[in-house]
Amino acid sequence: MELLNILSELEELIEESPKIPLSKRIMVDENKVLDYIDRLRTTLPDEVRQAKLLIKEREKVLDESRREAQKLMEDVQHQVEQQVDESELVAQSKQRAREIIQQAEQMASEIRLGAKDYADDTMHQLEGQLDKIIAQIQLGREELQKMK
Repeated sequence: MELLNILSELEELIEESPKIPLSKRIMVDENKVLDYIDRLRTTLPDEVRQAKLLIKEREKVLDESRREAQKLMEDVQHQVEQQVDESELVAQSKQRAREIIQQAEQMASEIRLGAKDYADDTMHQLEGQLDKIIAQIQLGREELQKMK
């Protein structure tokens, strides 16, 4: 940077200038100091313009970074919402599956009870018929005994 070089040269001029005895003052060549000031004036606008360009570029990079960060945050939020939705869907599906299994188990239990009742009724009817058959057999045997 030219500005820093000029300031270094001016500092060097001051350090190398002769001192006035018994004081803290120095003697400086007026023309050289004025020359440095002129050089500073001409260099300063370029340096300021470059600094403004750097600041503008920095702001542009920061804005772009903010936009990218915002987009990333929105993407992450969208993914989180999707996962929540999927999680809720999975939970609902699991709940529905539990309900279906419970209904199936209840139906199976009712079918088993119905089958037991049917078998019991059928056996009861058979028992009644067998009782009648046994009674007829006994009557038949008694008649056979009487004929002897």
